[in-house]
Amino acid sequence: MTLQHSVAGSGLADILERILDKGIVVAGDISVSLVGVELLTIRLRLVIASVDRALEMGIRWWEADAGLTGKTDSLQAENVALMQRVAALEQALEIRR
Repeated sequence: MTLQHSVAGSGLADILERILDKGIVVAGDISVSLVGVELLTIRLRLVIASVDRALEMGIRWWEADAGLTGKTDSLQAENVALMQRVAALEQALEIRR
């Protein structure tokens, strides 16, 4: 029985390796309509690929994600500074009125 499990495991590993190597795209749309009136549309796009394959396809979203790059502190500080500048500009506009 252990031998069968090993064979099945390697088959699954081979399939997963092929999917990650080549990449796979799953796309679909879900629409909700009532009496011919479209109420909601959800567009789904899913790409499954290895990091190397994703880079070849030009997909690099994780490089700009602050949560993944550890840049959340600097972004929060930048947001605070921008909010202070906006408040100062709004106050200056109020004084001119």
